[in-house]
Amino acid sequence: MSIKIGDTAPNFTLPSQNGTNVSLSDFRNQKAVVLYFYPKDDTPGCTIESCAFRDQYQVFKNAGAEVIGVSGDSPESHQKFAAKHNLPFTLLTDKGDQIRKQYGATMAFGFIPGRVTYVIDKEGIVRYVFDSMLNFQGHVQESLKTIQEL
Repeated sequence: MSIKIGDTAPNFTLPSQNGTNVSLSDFRNQKAVVLYFYPKDDTPGCTIESCAFRDQYQVFKNAGAEVIGVSGDSPESHQKFAAKHNLPFTLLTDKGDQIRKQYGATMAFGFIPGRVTYVIDKEGIVRYVFDSMLNFQGHVQESLKTIQEL
């Protein structure tokens, strides 16, 4: 199964780096969500991507959106990653990659968890999907462009 533009984003509840559970439905009718799946905390590409989201975070917030990162790493790993790179947004733990699979952000190159970003509007509809393992900045640029057009 792969989530496409126009689909309703599947709801989920996952633990955050702060130990609290976060549900996609928490944002329904309040904020758009930029949901980005990434392979692993503190690896070169994931750090570049996450820091790019960090650097544009206030622009996303001003446009009425929340940024949420998701990987299979533990809440403790997320906490260290967020602290090390001053990441101001929520990182969620998808142990066993259940939500990743539900969204269709599965394996790249056959063995690396995929790098896919979904822009979800306030009503929970997917408005954009960006799937690229190597265009780290593109995830941020294309998501921001889409958010500003909503």
